[in-house]
Amino acid sequence: MQPLPRSWHVLLLEGAAGVGKSALSYPLARRYDVNLTEIDDFQVVIEKLTTPEQQPALHWWRTDWDSFSAMTDEESLAHSIEVSRDVFRPALESVIANHLDGGSPVLLEGSFLLPELAAFDSYDDEPADGRIRALFVYEKDEAQIAANFLAREGTEQQHRPHSSWLHSDWLRAECDRLGVPAIPARPWPTVIDRAVAALADAAAG
Repeated sequence: MQPLPRSWHVLLLEGAAGVGKSALSYPLARRYDVNLTEIDDFQVVIEKLTTPEQQPALHWWRTDWDSFSAMTDEESLAHSIEVSRDVFRPALESVIANHLDGGSPVLLEGSFLLPELAAFDSYDDEPADGRIRALFVYEKDEAQIAANFLAREGTEQQHRPHSSWLHSDWLRAECDRLGVPAIPARPWPTVIDRAVAALADAAAG
């Protein structure tokens, strides 16, 4: 199969945990014949290379689990946004700049991407020049997110489905505000074609 034409050099594929974005990322990267990087690996690296004093929000779950696990859903959402914005965004800006400055085309996929990351004019002084695209995947049904977690983890997750649903809803509102395309994860059999169509529409617009 011939790779699909693309107007972007870096594609950000985002969605809250458990919505099904990972199942989309691999076939989508193959469709465009680009490399795929999972942002979850960044968490492992950054946690390894920093201390709780340097990045307290990132290490909070490890240093004070009782307080971390006692967060309300709204507090959990605010914490996720804080970590995405303050910890991951600077690292991702540098990664994007590296790919724009002669690096290979890439699809970056993960829960720590924010819609605002696709709206910058430059990344570490490397101009975007229309080479960045973002696509967000959401799930409107909280019960489906719970089922996805159960299938992935093997055990029922008590609080994660609702927290993820709130995160997904917030991301979708941010996409609307910033004009970033967002598509529902279901129906799953058509999600790849719908993703390709959304990216084509974004390029045409």
